Amino acid sequence: MRRKLAAGNWKMNGLVDDLSEIKALTEAHPDPDVDMLICAPATLIAQMAWARGTHALQIGGQTCHAERSGAHTGDISAPMLRDAGASHVLVGHSERRTDHGETDADVAGQAAAAHAAGLVAVICIGETLDQRESGHALTVITDQLRGSLPPGATAANTVIAYEPVWAIGTGKVPTTEQIGEVHGTLRATLRDLMKQAEGVRLLYGGSVKGSNAGEIFAVADVDGALVGGASLKAADFSPIVSALENA
Repeated sequence: MRRKLAAGNWKMNGLVDDLSEIKALTEAHPDPDVDMLICAPATLIAQMAWARGTHALQIGGQTCHAERSGAHTGDISAPMLRDAGASHVLVGHSERRTDHGETDADVAGQAAAAHAAGLVAVICIGETLDQRESGHALTVITDQLRGSLPPGATAANTVIAYEPVWAIGTGKVPTTEQIGEVHGTLRATLRDLMKQAEGVRLLYGGSVKGSNAGEIFAVADVDGALVGGASLKAADFSPIVSALENA
């Protein structure tokens, strides 16, 4: 069975004082029945890894460069993330694709770099509202998956996160039928691309909160969530973790 994963993405939020939320989260779930992951700003990764103590909470970065090192001012490499205490890294988040022009090929390179450094790559894909309304959502997410998944991807080193761009931070959520259709398509596509397709965890992201998490987690092939704003506060993220534990 695929172990469920509750992942939070703090994005460009969080200062040292906010590490109190990590203490509150680990105290609320001292021995969780699911994996828990917080993808933190680079400035907080090492301190967050320290703040979790002996808890199983995993720490991730939010992006990485495809190269191990070099003249890339302002970038961070996968080995640097690993050295700081991260075990995972997001690659291909829609905000990176939009704000920084990252292509599927860029994302595949980043994921490969993550794998080489011993990190789990959480590869993000998702369609825009125009693409959804024009009936091209499945084609878009299938093409993104095929273009973003590097050779050597396995169930152990890769997680796929489906986040419809139009649902991120908007309060809008696809129907459970739409989520199920996408996740079923992703699973079928993975079967064409790799031998360990059944073991790869598929996360849903986009306006997930405690009040709708249970319904979302009941959908087939939804193995957890990638949560944005609701992961910043333990009081908001904890109900999502609980819903996943009860799914």
